[in-house]
Amino acid sequence: MSIALTETLEDLVFKALAAPVRRTILDALKDNPQTTGQLCAQFPALDRCTVMQHLKVLEAADLVIAHKVGRVRWNYLNAMPIKDIHDRWIGPHAAQVVNPLARLKAGLED
Repeated sequence: MSIALTETLEDLVFKALAAPVRRTILDALKDNPQTTGQLCAQFPALDRCTVMQHLKVLEAADLVIAHKVGRVRWNYLNAMPIKDIHDRWIGPHAAQVVNPLARLKAGLED
């Protein structure tokens, strides 16, 4: 049996979300796009190069879309890959747990 060694977009999303600093970057972009400089200012313990490396991982997973305006790089959150993960993994698995609990609750209330 052989296993395919190519990473899917889904694999890249899970790997990108595995790092707390990358999740914090996504949280920072949730309400508004930000420049790379603005993001770097939120992580004083990290140098600009390290923040850029994290942004590259997020871009590879299609979680961040970068748009350059002149010399300024704007970073936008793309929540669609997270929704796809939810629809594929979280929603169906949660339903398997929640549905029996809902039936139990309804039975106890009757």
